[in-house]
Amino acid sequence: MAAAQHNRDLIFTDRDFERIRALIHAKAGIALATHKSEMAYSRLAKRLRALGQRRFADYLALFESRPEHPEWEHFVNALTTNLTAFFRESYHFPLLAAHAKTRPGPLSVWCCAASTGEEPYSIAMTLVEALGERGRAARILATDIDTKALADAEAGIYPLAEVNKLTEAQRKQFFLRGSGSRAGLARVAPTLRDMVEFRPLNLLSRDWAMNGPFDVIFCRNLMIYFDQATQRAVLERFAGLLKSDGLLFAGHSENFSHITTAFTLRSHTVYERASAVRAAS
Repeated sequence: MAAAQHNRDLIFTDRDFERIRALIHAKAGIALATHKSEMAYSRLAKRLRALGQRRFADYLALFESRPEHPEWEHFVNALTTNLTAFFRESYHFPLLAAHAKTRPGPLSVWCCAASTGEEPYSIAMTLVEALGERGRAARILATDIDTKALADAEAGIYPLAEVNKLTEAQRKQFFLRGSGSRAGLARVAPTLRDMVEFRPLNLLSRDWAMNGPFDVIFCRNLMIYFDQATQRAVLERFAGLLKSDGLLFAGHSENFSHITTAFTLRSHTVYERASAVRAAS
């Protein structure tokens, strides 16, 4: 339920919140929980103030009057969660390195929830450390629905406090430390940046317009925001874009075994195509 209106400077009703939930689900597949009304208000209120509006009903009417209204981009960006870090869920990266060493040619990887870039850059660092110069030939596609986060990822500039959590060898090889007005920041080195192609993508789009198949797909901590029907549809499309012996990496709290028969669990939150398992048997 919406909080008492006197605590807010903008008019926001329970009906407004239900419209927000319906809109974000239809546009991005996100199943916004019923207890997220305060989050929705605080994130979208910035957009209403920027547009000089006072009522959420008037703001939401923009999307109903123009299905391709440019405000959609800001609406989706505001309601997208971008919790990430370099080498988050670190147990996956040795598995990626081991898999990469078995591949005969340059690895192709799709990171489909790239956020602000820490995950695809962690993938790139892992491949270089595992394969040396051969790793730099990898093709890493990094996509996200949040265009603002993706722009930050493409810029590749991070607080030094975050970069300092990496090893000294990684900092020296993969980052350039800022000075002067850039003091306290670090930029991804061009050789690492060039390994990653960033592209906006809504997983609900009919045409993903990408060249597969991939050796690896990273889709971590994204499916938790989708309902089960959306999860199943996306996973089955993943299966068609993954090589028969490729791997799908999921987030630590995600379990796909009961959602689709397209994938089989190989190890902790790492999946392989079910067809590959049947062929091996």
